[in-house]
Amino acid sequence: MNEYRVRKARPIAAEMRVPGDYAISQRALVIAALANGPSILTGFLPADECLDTLQALRSLGVKFDYLSDHDSDLPWMSDGRTGPAGPTRLRVLGTGGQLRAPAAAVNCARSAPALLLLSGLLAGQPCVTRLTGSAGISAAHLAAPFQEMGALLKTTGQEKTAPLSVEGSASLRGIVYKPAIPCPLSRDALLLAGLFAQGKTSITDAFAAPDHLERILRHYQIKTLRAGLTVSTWGGQTPESRDFHIPGDISYAAAFITAAAAQPGSTLTIRDVGLNAARTAFLRVLVRMGAQVMEEINDTRDGEPRGTVIVRGAPLHSTIIHETETDTLTDELPALTVAAALAKGGTFIPQTPATAERLHRMAHHLQLMGVEVVRRNEGLEIKGTGGALLQPGRLPSSGDPHIAMACAAAGLLAEGETIIEDIAGVESRWFGFGADLQRFQSREISEGIFTPMIHAVPQSKNPKPPRPAKETP
Repeated sequence: MNEYRVRKARPIAAEMRVPGDYAISQRALVIAALANGPSILTGFLPADECLDTLQALRSLGVKFDYLSDHDSDLPWMSDGRTGPAGPTRLRVLGTGGQLRAPAAAVNCARSAPALLLLSGLLAGQPCVTRLTGSAGISAAHLAAPFQEMGALLKTTGQEKTAPLSVEGSASLRGIVYKPAIPCPLSRDALLLAGLFAQGKTSITDAFAAPDHLERILRHYQIKTLRAGLTVSTWGGQTPESRDFHIPGDISYAAAFITAAAAQPGSTLTIRDVGLNAARTAFLRVLVRMGAQVMEEINDTRDGEPRGTVIVRGAPLHSTIIHETETDTLTDELPALTVAAALAKGGTFIPQTPATAERLHRMAHHLQLMGVEVVRRNEGLEIKGTGGALLQPGRLPSSGDPHIAMACAAAGLLAEGETIIEDIAGVESRWFGFGADLQRFQSREISEGIFTPMIHAVPQSKNPKPPRPAKETP
């Protein structure tokens, strides 16, 4: 299947769960790999990039077991038809911070988190390691702070991208640093390097970036301190092995939340989803637009707040999205443009370097669906339809999962058939998204029908051996 075909949905009445949070899955995997014993991660996202990070860690001596949902001693792997295309429950055997020097280059494949976060780990290892993969991702901005700490990072790819080499040191020094280029992954790479440094390492963000790494570190008994936009940690600390539950990814829920919020008469309940305040600006903007949204935090035991979001459809009106909000809405912006397209009045969305490309693509797609969009140097003004249905169209997502999901939401609220192209990026993150999308167009999920529960990662009834290769001696 290379495309989704989407038709107008009846008013939604459903409960659902979404796959595990991408950013948290990546960081929890890395911290568990540093722990002084085994940790069990549940709710892990088996996306291609997360499995790439797992394989990169494997080449550094980290061992993993895939577990069933019910028995921690049985390996489990979906057959790809009745469940996700990878493990959602892992036992990670921590190394105590002592990674194995690899015999060959570490292949990070498609995973930008692997390339950047592992650079931070390797800065504290007394060896030279070459990292390949993750085309187009630059790590050059880490070279200066690494050198200040006592490690060397060199890039050999075009435009200072991978492949790169990291010459680590067993005697790193803590630093105080404010990145010239804001990047949460680079910030987290420096904090990870700080765990191997002497003294205190402090990094100052340019904006209120998500604090997932800090929360995971504290859960694993690592001391951190936040003062305003500055986060600090201290060297000489080893994570204590602990189990960790990864909540559902709120950015994956954004498309269905938008579809329900903009359709009067709909009710959508999403359970076990991450409700970190740094990730819920999307919900706050929808409320300003008149959406009826309730969020309830049910659990914070693992450091990350998670709970339930209930959305009831209502007429939406325009709003202004503030520039200070934009960088915290990067993944949800495509869905917000769809909400703006269905609202009454004009909504202005400012753009930043991190959001410009997505906004440009969504402006094009919405124009194809009959929405008036005014493009300006500083952002987009979207003149909504006031609740009138959109026009159908053929929309290329360019492999961006968040654009594809947002276009699918628009298709649910368009007259006729909308075709979403280039959907591989969605299926690699949310296995079975297309099947769930079909349910939203059917009588299984509609007004007056019994409310079903959709599991994005259902249990497999036919356990099979893991897909990744066996451990290399």
